[in-house]
Amino acid sequence: MNEQAIAYRADTTPVSERIRARLMQHGARFHANDNIADYIEPGELDALLDEVSLRMQGVLESLVIDTTNDHNSQDTARRVAKMYLQEVFGGRYTSAPSVTEFPNVSHLNELMIIGPITVRSACSHHLCPVMGKVWIGVMPNQHSNLIGLSKYARLASWIMSRPQIQEEAVVQLAELLQEKVQPDGLAVIMEADHFCMQWRGVKDNDARMINSVMHGSFLKDPALRREFLALIKR
Repeated sequence: MNEQAIAYRADTTPVSERIRARLMQHGARFHANDNIADYIEPGELDALLDEVSLRMQGVLESLVIDTTNDHNSQDTARRVAKMYLQEVFGGRYTSAPSVTEFPNVSHLNELMIIGPITVRSACSHHLCPVMGKVWIGVMPNQHSNLIGLSKYARLASWIMSRPQIQEEAVVQLAELLQEKVQPDGLAVIMEADHFCMQWRGVKDNDARMINSVMHGSFLKDPALRREFLALIKR
């Protein structure tokens, strides 16, 4: 294949296929709740926005929506594509927020609780909203890294802004915080409303899901776990 043919092929290959091929070449997983930012090259997110807009237009047409004459739907495909890539699913396509870590020079070793942090996600089964709160408990040691309070919220938002199920989201957040802070103990609790239960199916407006992940001293020390749970109930 000559250079001109190669260039033409590169120009006409959808950007999603180029990104997917790159992921597969490196053996990288690209599930709905995975971050793939390391495999997206400069300029490709803009091209991906164009591609998703075009495909979303096809979805609207298949739903028999007159996007030509309905003034409310004329730019819907572009708006939805932008919302998915930059906001609702933004945690898939952007790198982790910058987090400055500070040494624990005061040797803090008492329970710290951050929350409730408002989080927004989407169920990977139906792409319906998941809206909830997260509480984080940290038991630092003298070797732990300390991060600013706002950074907990930024990291939580980055993890949650992906299509996923709540059980896996909490595990991912706990693993990320464990890596960043290196505490003796870490606890994450999430309580959320799932619109896939409210909009469809059983249509139950009151059902919520609560789940938790405990690491280190929160697993080993029942008294510490009880203290954390009692304090967040306040």
